[in-house]
Amino acid sequence: MHPGRQLGVLGLVFAVLYLLVFFGAGASGSWKDRLEPKLGLDLIGGTQATYIASQAGGTPAPDAMEKAREIIEGRVNALGVSEAEVVIQGNDTIVVSLAGEANEQLKSLGKAANMRFRLLTAVTGDVAATAVNPPSAAPVPSGSASGAASGAPSVKPSIGASGAPEVANSASTGGQGGGAEAPAPSVPPSAAPSAEAPAPSASAAAPAPVTADVKAQREAIAKKVGPAWAAAEKLTAPVELTTDPAAGLPFKAFASLTGAEVNALDPKMQFNVPTISCEQLDQRPNGAIDDITSEVVACYQGAKVMLDKAEVVGDDIDEAAPQLDSTTGQWVVSLDFKSEGQTKWAALTRKAFTAGASEPCYIAASAFGSSGEVHCSVAVVLDKTVISAPQIQAVLTGQSQITGDFDAVSAKELADQLNFGAIPVTFEAGPAQTITATVGDQQLEAGLLAAAIGLGLVAIYAFFYYRLLGLVIFLSLGLSALLTFGALVFLGRSIGFTLTLAGIVGFIVSLGVAADSFVIYFERLKDEIHEGRSPRSAVPRAWQRAKRTILSANAITIMCAVVLYIVSIGQVQGLAFALGLSTVLDLLVVFLFRHPIMTVLASTKAFLSPRVSGLGRVLRSSQTEEPVSSRVKEA
Repeated sequence: MHPGRQLGVLGLVFAVLYLLVFFGAGASGSWKDRLEPKLGLDLIGGTQATYIASQAGGTPAPDAMEKAREIIEGRVNALGVSEAEVVIQGNDTIVVSLAGEANEQLKSLGKAANMRFRLLTAVTGDVAATAVNPPSAAPVPSGSASGAASGAPSVKPSIGASGAPEVANSASTGGQGGGAEAPAPSVPPSAAPSAEAPAPSASAAAPAPVTADVKAQREAIAKKVGPAWAAAEKLTAPVELTTDPAAGLPFKAFASLTGAEVNALDPKMQFNVPTISCEQLDQRPNGAIDDITSEVVACYQGAKVMLDKAEVVGDDIDEAAPQLDSTTGQWVVSLDFKSEGQTKWAALTRKAFTAGASEPCYIAASAFGSSGEVHCSVAVVLDKTVISAPQIQAVLTGQSQITGDFDAVSAKELADQLNFGAIPVTFEAGPAQTITATVGDQQLEAGLLAAAIGLGLVAIYAFFYYRLLGLVIFLSLGLSALLTFGALVFLGRSIGFTLTLAGIVGFIVSLGVAADSFVIYFERLKDEIHEGRSPRSAVPRAWQRAKRTILSANAITIMCAVVLYIVSIGQVQGLAFALGLSTVLDLLVVFLFRHPIMTVLASTKAFLSPRVSGLGRVLRSSQTEEPVSSRVKEA
């Protein structure tokens, strides 16, 4: 290839790279801001968050903590955050450190991400405010609740004085057959009962066994709430406030319970007691409704809902991916189930779709006031939150979706949580703190100083020993540095590559690799001239012979960097990546600048001067040889 074309290709590479730096990969801010690489935790400081295990039954097992650390590290990497530190401290604490301000990114890292698919079997309004402060001063009934234990209250939500709960833009599941969004409960406070109380579901026939710890907690709660406990135990359905607004006053003491105390109650008591609010339910500890073998109570669209045992769980999902629905223009999370999981999912949706009018789930779906054909709802539960509860409109046997009020970030976050799996330990988020960058600034200055010294020594040696050829070395290193810097800025914004002190070490080591390629080429050039060839013919000849050696040496360096990157973790990976990147870019400069510029210089008078070119005695000895010998070598 003509030298001008090779130099033109190099110019094009520079132009494309710096166009991406200034205008691509989310570039914003001033021109100076767009030229700032992404620096690591050890250079600019950052944010450190602590997650403390809150698993019931004592300290979690070491294997569970290590699994939790791996999952959290995977979630961090999925955020595009490179070289984050995720370490276990002590027996029950995981510390996550991210460079820069990362408070928002740290919020969801410690969530367990336990996905459960449960049939919605009953619904009642969150009437705690009305039950504690009834709208009219009715006499307080004594003993058991009036009409609560013996009557047949409505399963429709009894909404308090504030009216129907606000409808949230929650998600719904779709896919083959789809699912209809369950409307929010809309029964006014004065509505009369219109449906018989549903019979207990099959899973509720045998109450879950109570551990000694839970039994002790319930005894303590019974003492705390006093007579209200006996009244609550007699309830078989939610208390109806539409006929007697004061019917909730006997249970007023339950309003003072904490989330942890509410969690110790039987699910039916959580559901039936009118003074237990959604706020209290939401304050239950992590893992409160993870048990897949029992019924649980949660809140959805401002109402309390009873959910059946989980017949499909997150482990049944093979892959989750965020997608932009071309029909609605909304972000969705697409779900592909494993073989066994698909069988479970089809069975659950068949159960919901074919349920008769006497089934509890059918009555609960009717209580939501849906228009048209009614089918049971399946709640999609993530940790303690019901993110959707659609009515199933068909038996789903293919790919399904979770759709709703997602954006690109929240859809990817949910998909990542499902893909990396649930954390086997529940965590309470500890305080987040800022890590100082004072030491990092000193390290950065020292690293840059070391790089400058190394580059300066190479330049001094090159000019002293090679003279004009030393200018080629200096220009080549300068071009490599510009390419490397542009790549750092672009990769930092596009894939989250973070420059750390270890990365700076990798770039300094690459200076030696680049210097070796110069020595190989120029010494080969001297050998060719010493053998009698003219400088003009010696340049391409030396290139052909040195090229193989340069490629072999750089290939070995790149392979070492790749192996080191694969087998290492943390900042050592940064060193390996920096070494490999700089070596590749150096090869680019060797082929597109060094060789073509040498071809151009070979035609100049300065190159033929022993004093200027740096070829010295080799040229002098070549000029004293017989012309015949010279012509033979050139031939």
